[in-house]
Amino acid sequence: MNKKIYLKDLGLKDFKEVWEYQTNLLEEIVAVKSNNRKENLLLATSNYFLFVEHPHVYTLGKSGDLSNLLINEEQLKKRNATYYKINRGGDITYHGPGQIVGYPILDLENFFTDIHKYLRFLEEVIIKTLAEYGITGERSKGETGVWIDVGTPFARKICAMGIRSSRWVTMHGFALNVNTNLGYFDHIIPCGIRGKAVTSLEVELGKKIDPSQVKEKILCHFKDLFEVETFVSDI
Repeated sequence: MNKKIYLKDLGLKDFKEVWEYQTNLLEEIVAVKSNNRKENLLLATSNYFLFVEHPHVYTLGKSGDLSNLLINEEQLKKRNATYYKINRGGDITYHGPGQIVGYPILDLENFFTDIHKYLRFLEEVIIKTLAEYGITGERSKGETGVWIDVGTPFARKICAMGIRSSRWVTMHGFALNVNTNLGYFDHIIPCGIRGKAVTSLEVELGKKIDPSQVKEKILCHFKDLFEVETFVSDI
C-alpha cells in the first residue's frame, strides 16, 4: 500500500478547470488499478491532496434539487458567479474566496475500503482543526459535514462535504468557511437544508484568520487520522 500523498496548492482557480484536473487524476489512478488486475501486476497507485480557492461558484450534486438555487442566470452574472451540475454526492453549495477547499484524490485501497468511514474521517479532520481555535465542531445526524451548536435553534454549518468515488478512488471533498463572504449563501438553500444558517471561522472568532495556518492544521490532523506516511510537496 502506498501511503504517500502528493500535495498541491493550486491557489485561486476556476472550478471547472480544477474539476477536470481532479477527473484526470482519478482516471489515471483507476487505469493503473485496472491494468494491475488485467496483467496481474502490483504497481503502486498515487494519492493526491489538492488545496484550492475558487472564484464565486455554486455547484449542485448529482441527486440535488435545482430549486435550491434561488437566483437565475442573469442574477448569477451580476454577482460574478457561475453554476455547475456536478458528479459528487450532496445537494447545492457555494465556493468562493476566503474558503479553504480540499480535494483528496485517494486510492482508498491504500488506506481502508469504507466510504462511510472516509466521510467520518474527513469530518473528524475538520472537527480537530476547529478545536485548535476553541470551536466545538459537531456532526449532525443525517447531514454530512461539520456544524456548530447542533440540536439548538442556532445550529449552523461551517464545513460542507461531498465526494465521488470510482473503484475506491475519491474526488471532490470539503469546503471550510474561513474568511468567506457568507452573503453568497443567501442565494441558495445550502445543502438543501432549510432553516439552518452557515458560519465561518471569521464570524465565530470575530477576526480574519490566516488561511495558511488553517491548512497546516488540516494537514496535520489528516496525516494522523489517515496514517499518511508523508506529504510530498508538488506545487
